[in-house]
Amino acid sequence: MTANAGAERSRLVATLQAAGFIAAEEEADELLAAASSSEHLATMLARRMNGEPTAWITGVTRFLGSPLAIKPGVYVPRWHTESIARHAAGHLGAGGAAADLCTGSGAIAAYLVALRPTARIIATDIDPSAVACARSNGIEAYVSDLFENIPLEWRERLDVIVAVPPYVPEAMLKLLPRDVVAHEPRRALVGGESGLDVVDRIIAGCCDWLRPGARLVIEVGVDQVDEVARRFEAVSLSTCGLISDDGGDLRGVCGTRP
Repeated sequence: MTANAGAERSRLVATLQAAGFIAAEEEADELLAAASSSEHLATMLARRMNGEPTAWITGVTRFLGSPLAIKPGVYVPRWHTESIARHAAGHLGAGGAAADLCTGSGAIAAYLVALRPTARIIATDIDPSAVACARSNGIEAYVSDLFENIPLEWRERLDVIVAVPPYVPEAMLKLLPRDVVAHEPRRALVGGESGLDVVDRIIAGCCDWLRPGARLVIEVGVDQVDEVARRFEAVSLSTCGLISDDGGDLRGVCGTRP
């Protein structure tokens, strides 16, 4: 790094830190790597200072170590979802089949494709922009309200259904970071009054698509895990695991169709 480049990075880090961004050094490096000119960098910085996610600005994020294209307006995958993806992959064989519901950018599906290239992976999302983004990441994705437009050939043939549905309760939205509330897609975040409206629909419909013995892997809030496990049992899904992220917080539930 030249002296001028180092000074520019230092100025950028200081600006981001002063604005309250806690990962200022990491974000500065991402912006610098994406900038084609000093003018471009200034434009990107202005967008970040306005609260847009860095991934929307640079057009890329990383998920489980691999680059992932991100389009503006599409939910940016979080680091804690990586544990959900790894858990789903652990139940998918080389010749298996999996569906990633509420796929967003296709992050989980892309990881499964990379890890199990001979398996067949499909994905759905209700948002056409998200589906277009997932397709740009190489995913066979359908605009679909959960299972609605999955080809019927998949009924009772899936080895894994994985989902990161909206699960924030309506009243809790205001407690999320300001920039998340202002910019990220609301329907990718809020799951109704209880937070579990979409989760309940996934649980209710999954057994039509899972083969016997297959798995449903679903991300929910830390304080929702026990309740979701109870709801699994109500539709005869056997809870076979609770999933923690790398920080030790519970993030999801895995169930088995008998």
